Amino acid sequence: MLSKFSLLLYNISIHLYYLLIYLAAFFQPKARLWIEGRENWANRLQKDLASNTKPLVWVHCASLGEFEQGRPVIERIKKQYPNYAILLTFFSPSGYEVRKKYQQVDHVCYLPLDTAQNAQQFIHIVQPKIVIFIKYEFWYHYLHQLHQQQIPSIVVAAIFREKQIFFSAYGQLFRQLLSYFSHIFVQNQASAKLLKNINITQVSIAKDTRFDRVFENSQQVKQLQEIATFKGERRLLIAGSTWPRDEKILADFINQAPENWCFIIAPHEIKSAQIAHFQHLLKKSNCKYSEFQINLHSKKTTLIIDNIGLLSSLYQYGDYAYIGGGFGNGIHNILEAAVFGTPLFFGTNYQRFKEAVDLVAQKGAFVIQSVEDLKNQIAIFEKNTDLYKKTSENNQKYIQHNKGGTDIVMDYIRQFL
Repeated sequence: MLSKFSLLLYNISIHLYYLLIYLAAFFQPKARLWIEGRENWANRLQKDLASNTKPLVWVHCASLGEFEQGRPVIERIKKQYPNYAILLTFFSPSGYEVRKKYQQVDHVCYLPLDTAQNAQQFIHIVQPKIVIFIKYEFWYHYLHQLHQQQIPSIVVAAIFREKQIFFSAYGQLFRQLLSYFSHIFVQNQASAKLLKNINITQVSIAKDTRFDRVFENSQQVKQLQEIATFKGERRLLIAGSTWPRDEKILADFINQAPENWCFIIAPHEIKSAQIAHFQHLLKKSNCKYSEFQINLHSKKTTLIIDNIGLLSSLYQYGDYAYIGGGFGNGIHNILEAAVFGTPLFFGTNYQRFKEAVDLVAQKGAFVIQSVEDLKNQIAIFEKNTDLYKKTSENNQKYIQHNKGGTDIVMDYIRQFL
């Protein structure tokens, strides 16, 4: 039987978390969005769903990264089951603010705080036929209510690690939480084994659904004539989702690069101050994408992308790709570049990302700590075209080999729709 003390601690921690966010909202815009987005949530949700006459599928994502993993499943449901409505919820403003107008779902909102009352009220209003959690975000009261009401719930693209609380001596509540899922789709055998060791057996392996997404994108990628003209016959390195430490290395590389090289940099933050700082580091000609004109700027050395949504289409033109975030909390999406067979480079903090670990082991991706590392590895490829071709083919094969996770998930979901 679940310890009342464990549940009490959980409830206290949830309310303390809310208090901290509430206080931070006085100073941080993101925290303020988190609070404001949940104000009067029940009335807003009832009003939003009032005209809905379809049975409803509820999909929950923590933030934008989880959304990208859930997106192939969402879009498959939308296509195969048009008689169902889809509610998409987010925990973080980072996801909600970007995808609140996403056209492939019928309703988008924040997930209310995980209290027993909120969970009961939310599920009563929504009346979902099935609930799909993406990767993380395991909330006790929501899952408990779904389990009690016999509403099927699944988690997609999950990865478990030995150091997580589920597998600790004091993780009883969280192990109970996992037992409430109707099914858990994990990305690898190691995760399945960890769950089996704590008697969680409603588990299947379904590879990361993002592979399906990036492959589909690569087959219908948007052609960008201005980018093709900018590149011309030059070698092109594309850097995506970069942070200041990434940009220092890239600026040093750009400043030393031969004349037959050009660069496209897509910063993670497109604030004018960050872009201006990066431009200050550059000794060669550069231009922002918002100001780019083919007849004036096609011979510039560096093009800086100052908008959102273009990056996945840019990678098709790159000879090399640098993925940002590896000197901070972790690297950003590497699959969008790998699908085009591009050799990859990123910083040292990549171990939490299975695809990065895999591609480093397969020598399709390379860890760099300095501009010298980047120069040396690219020099090896430039001198050995056979090695470059083999690396490119390996990265494309890796994407091909890991497709199909969405099909496995949809085969399971079909019984409820």
